[in-house]
Amino acid sequence: MSMFSNLRRAVRRGYRRAVDLSHPARSPLGSSVVNCVVYQDGIRQEGCAEVEEALRRVRKTGEGFVWIGLHEPSQLELAGLAELLGLHPLAVEDAVHAHQRPKVERYDDTLFAVFKTVRYVEHEELTATSEVVETGELMAFVGEDFVITIRHGGHGTLGPVREALEAEPEQLAKGPAAVLHAMADHVVDDYVAVTDAVQSDMDAVETAVFSEHGGRGDAGRIYQLKRELLELRRAVAPLGRPLEHLATQPIPVIPAEVRAYFRDVADHLTRATEQIAAYDGLLDSILQAHLAQVTVAQNEDMRKITAWAAIVAVPTMVCGVYGMNFDHMPELHWTYGYPLVLGVMAVACYVIHRGFRRNGWL
Repeated sequence: MSMFSNLRRAVRRGYRRAVDLSHPARSPLGSSVVNCVVYQDGIRQEGCAEVEEALRRVRKTGEGFVWIGLHEPSQLELAGLAELLGLHPLAVEDAVHAHQRPKVERYDDTLFAVFKTVRYVEHEELTATSEVVETGELMAFVGEDFVITIRHGGHGTLGPVREALEAEPEQLAKGPAAVLHAMADHVVDDYVAVTDAVQSDMDAVETAVFSEHGGRGDAGRIYQLKRELLELRRAVAPLGRPLEHLATQPIPVIPAEVRAYFRDVADHLTRATEQIAAYDGLLDSILQAHLAQVTVAQNEDMRKITAWAAIVAVPTMVCGVYGMNFDHMPELHWTYGYPLVLGVMAVACYVIHRGFRRNGWL
């Protein structure tokens, strides 16, 4: 089992998404703006690096949209965009402070979506303090002619998403809704990948508990894995209702042709959610089995202690009787009395020991 676990871990380490070096976490100017690009008919347009210029160009021609990428913007940095694009103050506050539940909210003609990102933390061996799942956040403001993506955390970059969309101009030509779908699909694919990766830790814990020499310290590892699984569930489970809303409810900024794509994402999310629930139930069973094993081991220890105490009680009783120092005790002055008493004690201890061995106590 460990061989297959190590093989899965090596494959995961060898597979990494291509890093989009053209989209750094922060620009050289220190701004939170990662990128600002105008797309027309699904084709990336050059020469529109400034947000105001890009938006003016899109609204002048009435074609295409502008995609603005941000990384952990401050209140001041986002305030200018909020005023320019008419973003709702409550949504702006959520976007700045993060730590939000996955959700989709509509403010007039603008859609605000929050996704939790997850990443599997590689580790050689699961311990009681191992970090298994790391979370972050992706947010998006979607309007008729703009989409703003905001990333919080050190992972979950949208560089690969942007590259994949630019490789499919016909999909990108569907507008900002296509970007929102690509984000959701990217996030949910990571959910599926992380839940698959957690399988190796589940296998390791299960193998350790049910091995011939299962350690009593496995409870800490089981509990830690259960906590990490709970963090994963908090990221995955709440996204179900927002995706259902995007897939079924008529929303002005989500065309009907894009709405069908969200149903496919919702199916993948259901798979991840069910797998996490199955892991949680299996961990409960493993924990109960481990506690039962500990109880059985403790009972066996108590039986051994009791058996040895009974064996030691025989010579203790005999020595106690002959240690009372009365003058008229049987065989007290007999020449062979001492070795006879030792022999009787040895035979009695042997008989008792054999009886406990026959009954499985020793």
